[in-house]
Amino acid sequence: MLTEIGKIAVIGAGSWGTALANLLAGKGLAVDLWVREPDVYQQIKQNRENKIFLPEVLLSPNLNPVQSFEQALIDKEVVVMVVPSHVFREILQQMKPHLAPRTLILSATKGIENETLLTMQQVLAAVLDKTHTPQYACLAGPSFAKEVSLKLPTAVTIACQNLEAGAYLQRLFFTEFFRVYTSQDIIGIELCGALKNVIALGAGIADGLGSGYNARAALITRGLAEITRLGLALGANSKTFAGLAGMGDLVLTCTSDLSRNRTVGIQLGKGKSLTEITKDMKMVAEGVKTTQSAYDLAQKIGVDMPIIAQVYAILYKGKEPKQAVKELMTRELKVEIKH
Repeated sequence: MLTEIGKIAVIGAGSWGTALANLLAGKGLAVDLWVREPDVYQQIKQNRENKIFLPEVLLSPNLNPVQSFEQALIDKEVVVMVVPSHVFREILQQMKPHLAPRTLILSATKGIENETLLTMQQVLAAVLDKTHTPQYACLAGPSFAKEVSLKLPTAVTIACQNLEAGAYLQRLFFTEFFRVYTSQDIIGIELCGALKNVIALGAGIADGLGSGYNARAALITRGLAEITRLGLALGANSKTFAGLAGMGDLVLTCTSDLSRNRTVGIQLGKGKSLTEITKDMKMVAEGVKTTQSAYDLAQKIGVDMPIIAQVYAILYKGKEPKQAVKELMTRELKVEIKH
């Protein structure tokens, strides 16, 4: 029975991983944060600050940076995964020998694996055998790491099939500034978290072209329709897409200057190449890789996703953004909502 708060590990010291670890540590909990980068490890250890990924945030003394999985995972009952989706499998395989059976794993990773088109829950199921059968949950919703670190009001959703485990995680993360809802729709929450980044690239491209607020609003709304179509085809709950992980995170990511994906899109709209934009980026814009996965997944299961198809063409086929917008606007006329 999950009644008391157990020992916690957070895997990944990017901006979001550091923010979540610091949130938990700020509640008085002992948190081990696995850090890949030696310089980030030294910064946190010596200065209580992650200057590269979360600058100007004083980290709790309860947050302990570690560099080995053995140290990070020993005796841990809760493990929070906050690594980029393209290394999720690799990291999980390295963690596997040190994971205790029935560990409760919460993923805050947002993406779809390129080669397999699997969500993070499906990757976990493929990597961990029957000797490691953890509870799995995922976290998503409109939540920038910087604002959470500043203790600004934020609301998110944690999805878990096991109601007891979901309620446990809800209590674990809840604070007076961080409100947590629960859901059982893991596939819906994971798809929302991944695909909103692709739509944010599209919204940024439109902003970079100077297309205006009307265009941005249309992209958000029709982008949500595309995400919903794909989600329903894969068995998600339709109500999820109107919630925090769906519409909430989509609006945030498509409209804020803090959004890395929107920022990349703006630069694409202004005529820069993807290579130029990303060569000096320290933090990952998940939507870039997820665009490939989303396009391939839509093709595989036969779901019409025109915005995602055009973002894919811009990123990977060299299509001019203006031409992509023209093709979206001149598609065959359709009914918006069928009765």
